[in-house]
Amino acid sequence: MAEKMRLQKYMSRAWICSRRKAEEYISAWQVTVNGKVATIGQSIDPSTDEVKLWDKAVLEQENFVYYKIHKPRGIETTCAQHWTDSILDIVDIPERVFPVWRLDKESDGLIILTNDGRMTNYLTHPRYGHEKEYLVEVFGPIDDDQLRQMRNWVFILGSKTKKAKVERVASWKFTIVLTEWKNRQIRRMAEKVWAEVKKLKRIRIENIQLWNMKPWDYKELTIKEKKQLFTTIGLE
Repeated sequence: MAEKMRLQKYMSRAWICSRRKAEEYISAWQVTVNGKVATIGQSIDPSTDEVKLWDKAVLEQENFVYYKIHKPRGIETTCAQHWTDSILDIVDIPERVFPVWRLDKESDGLIILTNDGRMTNYLTHPRYGHEKEYLVEVFGPIDDDQLRQMRNWVFILGSKTKKAKVERVASWKFTIVLTEWKNRQIRRMAEKVWAEVKKLKRIRIENIQLWNMKPWDYKELTIKEKKQLFTTIGLE
C-alpha cells in the first residue's frame, strides 16, 4: 500500500489547484473520494483511492511543459484531424500537449500549449474572466461611436457581451481585451456595428505576450512568465 497523504497535498501535486484552493473546494462539497463527499484533513491512498473534482478525475501528474506558439492563419487550433493541418502538426514537442483557448482558422496569434490540466481549467473556465487581448484590422475606417458600442456591449448569440477594453491604434485598427469567450465573438461584434474584420491576431493571454514571435514560431514559457501567470490565476 502506498503511503497516505493529505487530500489537499494530493490535489496540489496533481496540478489541479493550490492547497489553499483545494480546501475551498472541499469545504464547498465539490470534491469526492471513492464517490463520497470529501472532508477537510482527509488522507487518501493515491494508489487506490479515486479523487474527483466537479465529477472529473484528479490524477497525480508530473513533467508538465508550457509553450507559446504563434499560430499562423489557415491552421486549425483543434487537435482533431479533419483532413487539414492542426496546430499539433506544426510543432515538435516530445510531450503530448493540447492548446489552451481556440483561435479560428482565419485568425493568427498566441496559443498556449501545455499538458497541465490545472492551467487549462483556470484559463478557460468562464467564472475566472481572464484577459485575452487582440489586434483587429477592419476594412475601411472605424469611427469612435462604433468602438464605443463594442466597448460597452453589443447583442450577439442571444445575449449581451460583457464590457471590453477597446483602444484605437489607427483609423482602421484597434485592440480589444475580452474577459469572456463566445464563438467568433470579435467578428460578430464588428458586424453588429457595421464593420468587417480583415485581420485578427491574438497578442496576449493574461501576462503571456506574443511579442515579436513570427507565425509558426514556438518556444517554452520562461520561468518569469510561468511564475507570474501562476500567481495571477491563483495557483501559487
